[in-house]
Formats: sequence, C-alpha cells, structure tokens
Amino acid sequence: MTRTRSLLWTAVVAVLVVLSMGGTALGHGRGGNAPLTASGTAAASAGTAAPSSGCGKTPTLTSGTHTIQSSGKNRNFILRIPDGYDPNRAYRLVFGFHWLGGTSIDVATGRTVDTGTWAYYGLQRLADNSAVFVAPQGLNNGWANTGGEDIAFVDDMIRRIEADLCVDQTQRFALGFSYGAAMSYSLACSRATVFRAVAAQSGGVLSGCSGGTQPIAYLGVHGLRDSVLGISGGRAMRDRFVRNNGCTPQNPPEPAQGSLTHRVTTYSGCSAGHPVAWAAFDEGHIAAPQDGAQGDSGSRTWVPQEVWKFFTQFQTSNPSPETATCRVTSTVSAWNTGLTSNITIANTGTTPIDGWALDFTLPDGQTITSGWNADYSAASGRVTARNTSHNATIAPGASVDIGFQAAHTGSTAPPTSYTLNGTACAVTGSAPK
Repeated sequence: MTRTRSLLWTAVVAVLVVLSMGGTALGHGRGGNAPLTASGTAAASAGTAAPSSGCGKTPTLTSGTHTIQSSGKNRNFILRIPDGYDPNRAYRLVFGFHWLGGTSIDVATGRTVDTGTWAYYGLQRLADNSAVFVAPQGLNNGWANTGGEDIAFVDDMIRRIEADLCVDQTQRFALGFSYGAAMSYSLACSRATVFRAVAAQSGGVLSGCSGGTQPIAYLGVHGLRDSVLGISGGRAMRDRFVRNNGCTPQNPPEPAQGSLTHRVTTYSGCSAGHPVAWAAFDEGHIAAPQDGAQGDSGSRTWVPQEVWKFFTQFQTSNPSPETATCRVTSTVSAWNTGLTSNITIANTGTTPIDGWALDFTLPDGQTITSGWNADYSAASGRVTARNTSHNATIAPGASVDIGFQAAHTGSTAPPTSYTLNGTACAVTGSAPK
C-alpha cells in the first residue's frame, strides 16, 4: 500500500471514528487476563532495573511473526530480538504501532520510507541491539480499540514476551504515526504505570483515552500543515500530560510556515521522571520529515534521533567497568564563565561500532558554544554528539576523542552518565581544573 493511499485512509478514519464511535474506544481489557497495573508489574518511575520472569531462561521466541489469543481473537505481531541476545541482560521493550492502512510488516521493515533504515520508525538501527522491538498488527489495519481490545492485546503481548525474554520492566516504550500515535496516546492514558514513555507522531484521539489522569513521559511530534489530523489536536494531547506531569504551561515556539524546519521544546517544572517534549515541524501529515526539503526521508529525517534520545534518557543503572561495552573518560578545564570538556569514547566490547551517537545531560547552566570531532544537537540539557565521516567506526579496543566548549553560570561539573547508541557506558573522569 502506498503512503498516499495510507494517508487517504487516515483521513477517512479520523472522520469515521469520531462520528461513528463517539470516543467510546475505552481502554478496559476484555480478555481473560486482568489488565497490567502498577501492582502487577514494575512502576514506570522506578530507578532500578526490574528484570522480567524471562531473564535467565533459554528463549523459545524467535524474531519473526507470532500469533496469540487476545479477547477471543487471533492477533499477530512481529518480534525483533537483538543480535547476540543475552538472557541475563534486561533489554528495553519498544512497541511500534502502524498507521491506518499500514501493517506490522511496514513498521518492522521501514519499507514505506526506506527499507532497513526506517525499520521500527528508524529506532532499530539507533538501538544497536539494546532493545526488543515489537510491531503489532491492528484489526482492519487500524487501532479502533473497540471495547478496549487493543489495549488488552498489548497487555497480552507483554505477558507473552516477558515470560520468555529478558526485559527491563521499567523500560517499556511505545510510539507510532497517525493512528499508531493514537494508540500510543491511548496507552499513555490507560497504562501510565506500565510504560515508561510514549512518542505520538501526528496523532489524534482515535483509540480512546481511558483514565488519562496519571503522569507519564510524553513526546509529541506534529506538522504545522497537517490537514489529516490537525496540529491543534496534537497540542491538546500534549497539554493533557503537561497538566498530569505538573509541567509549567507554555505556548512553545514553533517554526514559521514555509521554513521547512523543526523546533523542539522541553517543558520545565515537570515532576521527576515525567518530562514532556514537543517537536513541531513545517510540513503536513508525514512520518519522516526532513529539514530543508519536502516529504519523507529515512536517512535525513530528524525524528528517530529525537525519539530515541527521549526514550534513552531513562537509565536504570550504569554498568560496571567490567561489564560495559563502552567507556567514556571526561576531562573538564574551567574558568570564570566558560569551560572545555575533552571526551574519550572507548569501545570495550568485542565488535566494531559502526556509526555512533553519544547522549549525555549537561548540568543546569551549561550551554555548548562550539565543539570538535562530532556533530552536536541541542546546546544544553540533553545533548547528542554524533560521529563525523572520519571517526564513524570504533574498533574493539580503540577510542575516539571529541570535545566541546561551553559557557556556564556556576556549575562546571561533567555529565554523570553517558549512553552510546542507547547503551550505558562506564564513566571515568576528573574534577574540573
């Protein structure tokens, strides 16, 4: 199915769901199993890993398509298990929901935008085998969630997967585009203690919002010129969690129409562990927007990096130097209003790292003014440093040196943790000089 046809069907469902269902798609499970709750699983705000019952077991699940019974129906999902899966390592669990007229195969392969590169909305390649990915198949290629059956389906998938595979139950995530965003939003409303964070790309309230009063980390992404599911609806979805999370209300800046750019705003004042971010872009109802050009692009879109950065900020525990596959050494030299930070990224694993993104959070008051040997996105707060063309590969036992200069308002401390392609690194460093 072409993207043009899928967008047409999205427009149809936006009308049909609102008019014929009247918002009755509630998140109450109808299956034989009780809904997942905070008492039945790890609370999303937990600060330490919570290994699932599948940890330590030889798995029977494999990558590919699986069928389970849920709410009296056969339901299918595609599973992607990391290469070199370790049953004693608790992995992230990421659900990617398709759009109306899309399929689980579309999500798992990324074929509608860029096969492979855009698999699981572009997150699979960024995860570097640090996550288990799931692409569920919706009934009639959508997520009407009639009587809460799609929420129950998610509950049943989690039970099946976590009984067999090693998952960190505090690191469950959901994302989707259009109808898939509506489903992710519905999970944010009804399963806020089950999922750590959700990302809703160009969605609407089409799958219901049962509950919707608890905090959860929320990233909204929406196009200014979306004529299928207007940006005003995306703003309202965002604002629900601005309220729930106790964030300071604001009208975040958005790019000018015709600029073909995007702007990301992270809200302030949110309760601990429940950030809200908003990414507005100057385009229509598309899933992989790119700055400076129209249409989808699997290689140039900025959305996967923003989503992955948002998801991976929630680290449960840092590995010991003996078990980490990367090590970061930071040396800070500071003066009255500025500092320089020299960072060495070492590959302590056994396989080459081919393309990397190093994520870290600067202390309050630090703002990067320039950098070297890496491309930096965001000058303050959560920062991502990505490889340049000359240092993309780090062989086992090798390292690369990068760095930046920053202004500060008092704090000159280095970041306390770093993740490389989503995996936490061991950290060594020195006090500011």
